[in-house]
Amino acid sequence: MDTTTLFRLDGRVALVTGGSRGIGRMIAAGFAAQGARVYIASRKAEACEEAAAAIGGDTHPLPADVSTIEGCRALAAEIAAREGRLDILVNNAGAAWGMAFEEFPEAGWDKVMTLNVKSPFFLTQALHPMLKAAGAAGPLAKVINITSIDGQRLNGWETYSYQASKAALIHLTRRLAARLIRDRIVVSSLAPGAFPSDMNKAARDHGDAVAQAIPAGRIGEPEDMAGAAIYLASRAGDYVVGETLTVDGGLVNAAIGTRIDA
Repeated sequence: MDTTTLFRLDGRVALVTGGSRGIGRMIAAGFAAQGARVYIASRKAEACEEAAAAIGGDTHPLPADVSTIEGCRALAAEIAAREGRLDILVNNAGAAWGMAFEEFPEAGWDKVMTLNVKSPFFLTQALHPMLKAAGAAGPLAKVINITSIDGQRLNGWETYSYQASKAALIHLTRRLAARLIRDRIVVSSLAPGAFPSDMNKAARDHGDAVAQAIPAGRIGEPEDMAGAAIYLASRAGDYVVGETLTVDGGLVNAAIGTRIDA
C-alpha cells in the first residue's frame, strides 16, 4: 500500500463553477496546489481572470452562466474544445434568497431552485461524456456537489427556497451517484458550515460572534474546505459514493442544544 500520493491530483482536469470567489475559490486553489489543471467558471469574466491569476499554477478562467440549460451546454462545449476528458466537476455555483414568509416571492423560488438544483443536474448531464471518458481512461471521475448544512438542519433565517434547494441537492447527489457509478463516475457532496464569503456575510463580517455557536470554536478556513474537496476528488475518496461530507466544525453533529429541566 502506497499512501504517499493518495491526495495528489497530478494530471487531472477539474472544473469548478462559481470558482472565482468564496468556497469555489478555496476549492480551486486546493486542486491547483495538488497538481490539477483547473478551470474556473463564473459569470463575470474579470473575476474569473483575477482568481485564476491569483491562484496561479495550471489555472484557467472560463466565464460562463450556468443558470440556464443553454449556458450549461455552452460551458460543456467550451471545456470539450480544450480537453478530451474531465476528471473532476465541482457544482458550486449557487444563490440564496431571504425574505419574510408573508412576502417571499416566486422569483425567490425560481432563481434559487434553478441555480442550486436544476443547473447541477443539467451541467453534469452535459459533461457526462467527458466524465465518462475520464473514468474509462484511468482513475475514477468525480462529481462534487456543494450543498450546505442548511440542507441538513434548520437555521434561524427565512431562506425558504435556499434550505429546500440544498436538501434537494443532497438527495439528488445520492440519485446521481446510483446512476453514474456504473460509468466509473463517483458523485458526492460537501456540506459547508460557516465559511466567510459574499453569500455568508455573517461569517465574513462577524466571525467571532458566529464562532461562539460552533463546537470547534471558530469559523471555517480555506484549508478546511480545500482539504475536504481534495479528499473527495483524489484517490483517497474513491470509495465514498453518494455521501455528503459535513464540514462545519461540529455544528450539525456535535452541537449540544439548550438543556430544559422539568
